[in-house]
Amino acid sequence: MAVKRKPPALQQKKEEINRKAALWIGGSLALFILVVSALIVWAQL
Repeated sequence: MAVKRKPPALQQKKEEINRKAALWIGGSLALFILVVSALIVWAQL
């Protein structure tokens, strides 16, 4: 029975990695949009 309890822990760890990946992607995308918009504004000055 103790062996059956291991997969959920593995799944939870995978979910944590996915959350970190989503956070990195979201942060990178936000930073990219910020940089691009800053460049557009700077180019129009």
